[in-house]
Amino acid sequence: MAGPRRKVSNPLALAVLGTLRERPMHPYEMAATMRSHGNERSIKLNYGSLYTVVNNLAKHGLIEAMEASRAGRRPERTVYRLTDTGRAELEDWLADLLGTPTKEYPQFEAALSLLAVLEPGRVLELLRDRVAALEKMLSDERAELATYPWLPRLFLLETEYHLAMQETELAWVRGIVRELGDGSFPDLDGWARWHETGELSAEVSAMAAAALDQTGFPASEITPAGGRREKPADDHQEKEPPN
Repeated sequence: MAGPRRKVSNPLALAVLGTLRERPMHPYEMAATMRSHGNERSIKLNYGSLYTVVNNLAKHGLIEAMEASRAGRRPERTVYRLTDTGRAELEDWLADLLGTPTKEYPQFEAALSLLAVLEPGRVLELLRDRVAALEKMLSDERAELATYPWLPRLFLLETEYHLAMQETELAWVRGIVRELGDGSFPDLDGWARWHETGELSAEVSAMAAAALDQTGFPASEITPAGGRREKPADDHQEKEPPN
């Protein structure tokens, strides 16, 4: 179930609200605080976006300007604080994110949905590269985490979660690499044959036909890849008038 529609929904806005929950700050101090907390590992942070988010939060009354401060000869910086409305929004937003699973769209998942476009051997090569990259990322992140033994676990949960997700992905990708490598991946020969001949195995074609039949497309319109075949242009078909 989707959560409520929010006036400002950028994850960086959530980080700003959470940062101002500590104390009033100017945007430069917000960015420095977020970096000191390691928030940039989970939330994309750059100054241009930060100032836009701060302005939007202020426009909707979630934060408010207090005063302008100046350090030496530097330009004045406006200090912002969290409003009561902003605090309520922060708590409600966090509760929604923590308690309600939502569908996300990772790029790797998108690539997996189109995996058959590449030849099995090429996929095996690329997934082996991914395994090596994931192993290095995990090693580097564990080493970095070990340099902060003094940090309470409360402030490391997002890193702990990220490592757990990477470890799970690594184990899963290793499994696919193993199946592709030893030939136990289902219908691997059919997948390779499609790239060689343009024809799918009878079993896969039947499954694709059954799936598309649910949409009402006739079997004659099914492509070897299991999609819908594009009809050729009909010269006698009425054409739309030009704009």
